[in-house]
Amino acid sequence: MLLNFLDALRAAGVPAGLKEHLLLLEALDRDVIEQRPEDFYYLARATYVKDEGLIDRFDQVFAKVFKGVMGNADMEAELPEEWLRLVAERFLTPEEMEKINALGSWDEIMDTLKKRLEEQKERHEGGSKWIGTGGTSPFGNGGYNPEGVRIGGKSKNKRAIKVWEKREFQNLDNDRELGTRNIKVALRRLRRFAREGAADELDLDATIRGTARQGWLDIRMRPERHNAVKLLLFLDVGGSMDPFVTLCEELFSAATAEFKNMEFFYFHNCLYEGVWKDNRRRFDERIPTWDILHKYGHDYKVIFVGDAAMSPYEFTHPGGSVEHMNEEAGAVWIERILHTYPATIWLNPANREYWTYSASTNLISQLLNDRMYPLTIDGIDDAMRELTRKR
Repeated sequence: MLLNFLDALRAAGVPAGLKEHLLLLEALDRDVIEQRPEDFYYLARATYVKDEGLIDRFDQVFAKVFKGVMGNADMEAELPEEWLRLVAERFLTPEEMEKINALGSWDEIMDTLKKRLEEQKERHEGGSKWIGTGGTSPFGNGGYNPEGVRIGGKSKNKRAIKVWEKREFQNLDNDRELGTRNIKVALRRLRRFAREGAADELDLDATIRGTARQGWLDIRMRPERHNAVKLLLFLDVGGSMDPFVTLCEELFSAATAEFKNMEFFYFHNCLYEGVWKDNRRRFDERIPTWDILHKYGHDYKVIFVGDAAMSPYEFTHPGGSVEHMNEEAGAVWIERILHTYPATIWLNPANREYWTYSASTNLISQLLNDRMYPLTIDGIDDAMRELTRKR
């Protein structure tokens, strides 16, 4: 099976060789890890993957080769699964949806959920009050409510202001070449050239002058030019961003190739107190946003990539994050980014004509002084012009 795993990695473009394979076998022979699937995954990844941009490819191959081996032993749930099993899905017409009122403010929704958890003793379905499935309750899944907390199930109406489940996101592939050429051309508007490193480019004019002056061939070299712009790239992943994965991978790949001095970070929906580099470890290996603000200088330019479509509470309220209880609102952290990095823009992959229907999109755009651009070739071109003007 391990040889099949090695062949599959090579076929997927992960440069794994016999040396890495033998190293993995030696580590297994010496029992350097516990005999658990998760430990084997991290050992194999550390052995085979030398570029974090290839982690997603490795994950896909690993999941295919070892399908059924990796379990969900770490998953925990405080509500019995049978309580949330969807038996019947109620269909509501648009007119019926309009008659359903939201529970109230953010605090009212959270306080009511706390009471329901204390009071509820059995499963419910199709109702308007208890945690369950179907119906019009603000708590549970499979039904409809203007604002509520989705517990289990799959997103249907995109109305949840918070999600009670562990969700897995995939890393973006920064080695994707198809469709990136035009994006690279647009990104090249954001350039400031510098020369450094070993001399590896022929200086033709200097060679001609030197040869004429000396009387023999006098070859002159000069350091290769590179793009000296410093860039921080923040990428929204998961949830409503799933339909835009391919487009974001193309942008990510183009930016990686174009900017030598680039750092990237993932976030979900809105920027909060922590970001991450690896979506598989996003709850365990977070990077404090304060560390980024202190580490990277004011001369860095910042690009956010996301659809900005979320509950407005995520942007305006502490605790509003769909996934965790954030101590400060998302707007506070974006304001800190803008204060530290004046050259900041936002690229939105969603169709521009729908932006006005999203309260959170409007709020973020206003905070950025309308420096939100569509993730299209023309939009990237306009965004790069804006970043070039900002100093």
